[in-house]
Amino acid sequence: MQPIAIDVMSGDHAPREYLAGALRALVDDPQLQAVLVGEPALIGAALDGLPAAVRERAAVVTATQVVGMDEKPREAIRRKKDSSMRLAIDQVHTGRASACVSAGNTGALTAMAHFVLKTLPGVERAAIISAIPAAHGHTYMLDLGANTKATPEQLRQFAAMGAIVARDIYGVSAPRIGLLNIGEEDIKGHEVVQAAHGLLGASGLNYVGFVEGDDIFSGDVDVVVTDGFTGNVALKTMEGVAGLIADRLRREFRMSALDRLAGLIARPVLRRAAAGLDPRRYNGACMVGLSGIVVKSHGRADGVAFARAIGTAALAARRGLTSHIAQALQAEGAVN
Repeated sequence: MQPIAIDVMSGDHAPREYLAGALRALVDDPQLQAVLVGEPALIGAALDGLPAAVRERAAVVTATQVVGMDEKPREAIRRKKDSSMRLAIDQVHTGRASACVSAGNTGALTAMAHFVLKTLPGVERAAIISAIPAAHGHTYMLDLGANTKATPEQLRQFAAMGAIVARDIYGVSAPRIGLLNIGEEDIKGHEVVQAAHGLLGASGLNYVGFVEGDDIFSGDVDVVVTDGFTGNVALKTMEGVAGLIADRLRREFRMSALDRLAGLIARPVLRRAAAGLDPRRYNGACMVGLSGIVVKSHGRADGVAFARAIGTAALAARRGLTSHIAQALQAEGAVN
């Protein structure tokens, strides 16, 4: 496997968090090779403390620019050709890396990835997919922010790619696909989801129909399809609720001596539950439908979460995600 190109400069945090994540990933995965893209002095200082066996698996590419989190995508493409984000994507385009990871501006990353890598034949737009914790293990949801709007045909293509990822990459047999809507009844929803509903019903996919927000977690569906605006709002809402519950439990168990004792007794169970729902464990969302692998990390990811995103990129590269999707789409006639 070629190295993973890692943009260590872009995101809401200082580069030290992304460098910490990159170094953690290198230590955790002895087979991983990385190209760290950014300020060479910062990268060099971070690498100095590592064993030689780890350092030799990390190369450095110098970037003189950084794409801001509020930067407009078109401006980023035009004016930030030497940015850490662009150079990381370029590594994939030229074949020097098998995937790239960035915690930067989602709009800019999506636009740059489309501009440099292009989509697979017949795929109109790439979509961001990620695993969401659910009653049966995970639900795979897309789009999580690459496209604020989607046509019925694009939603159908998202469903086809989501099914391929769930089935062939994660081993879900005959993935059940649901289209996110405000109700399960056939008459619910605006004209776009109604038209997509018709296309999916005739697609040959294992389409179960409209699903609501709570079905993301119920275990009754394996893939949930929506546009990027709705998907991103849903994802951020999930993260916020998880944080609220964790904070509320901490405060409740500190209310009195008896509550603290109850907390100590329940601590092993609470830790297991918290670990299973920790958003950091699910950080790293693949852009499916591109000619190369691009993984979007949460902009506020700490070192643990960023390492997880790198692990997601490595898994996708090892399992040949891009070629697998291209071959499966053609074989199943899912693209024109």
